[in-house]
Amino acid sequence: MKIARLAVALAAGWILVPHLFAQEKASAESKNPPSILKLQVTIAEQEGDKKVANLPYTFFLRANEPGRDASWAKLRMGSRVPVSVGKEHGWQYLDVGTSIDARASAPGEGRFDIYLNLERSWIEGDVMVRAVSTVETPQYKEPIIRQFKTELTVTMHDGQTIQSTQATDPLSGRVLTLTVTMNVMK
Repeated sequence: MKIARLAVALAAGWILVPHLFAQEKASAESKNPPSILKLQVTIAEQEGDKKVANLPYTFFLRANEPGRDASWAKLRMGSRVPVSVGKEHGWQYLDVGTSIDARASAPGEGRFDIYLNLERSWIEGDVMVRAVSTVETPQYKEPIIRQFKTELTVTMHDGQTIQSTQATDPLSGRVLTLTVTMNVMK
């Protein structure tokens, strides 16, 4: 009789223990839900003292706990520009504009690691090109496409703004400044 009771108690323990741990784990997760972050990335462009552009991009992303892969938030804004690839091949369209990929993790103590990949391209003037394989060799204009790329990681607190990157185009002298602002959504 004692053995039967002991067997029933052990069986009940084996059945209940995983459920108790699952409830404990679920309650721990519900206490610390993933943070939703509002990220504003601003690209300011200047030529000398003249401000050429101020381009803000705002989006939301989820900050995952350390050790878990964070999903990427992706933003694309721009146009497709036709570029000649020769008489026989016709036209190729190139993406011109801004592409931002971001993800975040929460290492703790109110800090957030923001991983940012940014690419900005723009049309700046054009150049005269002679057509190939024609008798008269006419000229036509082709766009000049400038480009700025950066990959970075910044550690930020709620409400913080960081000027993270500044670069100068060596041909045009245009200065690009990247500013990141991060807020935790409540």
